[in-house]
Amino acid sequence: MRAQAVDQLRHEVTAVLTIAQPQDLVVLNIESPGGVVHGYGLGAAQVLRLRDKNIPVTVCVDKVAASGGYLMSVPAQKIYAAPFAILGSIGVVAQVPNVNRLLKKYDVDYKEYTAGEFKRTVSLFGEVTEKGEKKFLEQLEETHTLFKSFVHRYRPQLELAQIATGEHWFGEQALKLGLIDAIKTSDDYLLELSHTHQVLKINYEEKKPWNEKISKMLSLSLSSAISRVVGELETRKFL
Repeated sequence: MRAQAVDQLRHEVTAVLTIAQPQDLVVLNIESPGGVVHGYGLGAAQVLRLRDKNIPVTVCVDKVAASGGYLMSVPAQKIYAAPFAILGSIGVVAQVPNVNRLLKKYDVDYKEYTAGEFKRTVSLFGEVTEKGEKKFLEQLEETHTLFKSFVHRYRPQLELAQIATGEHWFGEQALKLGLIDAIKTSDDYLLELSHTHQVLKINYEEKKPWNEKISKMLSLSLSSAISRVVGELETRKFL
């Protein structure tokens, strides 16, 4: 949800850019229901790095690429999806619980100090004002406008009024709307490519310090030992 894999993707894209040849292409398997704007915006920027270097990119969606996940997909020249993969959700949502009335009920004071008229529009503890809420909604609309503009730039054939409503669609429906280019799983696509290309998987793994490795090994060993003891106790119980 918070695009944790983007940092790994950055290194993988850099690796590809350093060795890519004119005949090479990149297949990116995206599986995400979306999340924070800046995280997925950076993810989309990584796909653009490949596109800007004229490296063909195909995105495959086997399960879900919605909201931020779809944002990451649109810079690719081709998008393939499984028949029941979920795509779209071109919209913006924000959920802000507010407990200000509860605090007032129990005579709890909450003070928030800011500099700048709209440094804080709505918050968890503060009172939601009409002015602050209006500004917050304006910011959501601005984000949605940026989202739509980005999608339109790379898939201009889409009817934004029809698909930028926040709705999502399954693969077959998405194909009719133009959200994807074909119904195809990543497995089938890679199998096709294996007849004409050498298929390589690029995976970045950060080297961990030896003390972290030892700590993890000890933790796994302890967990395994506990599981064996519990298993023996359960067996004796039933015997």
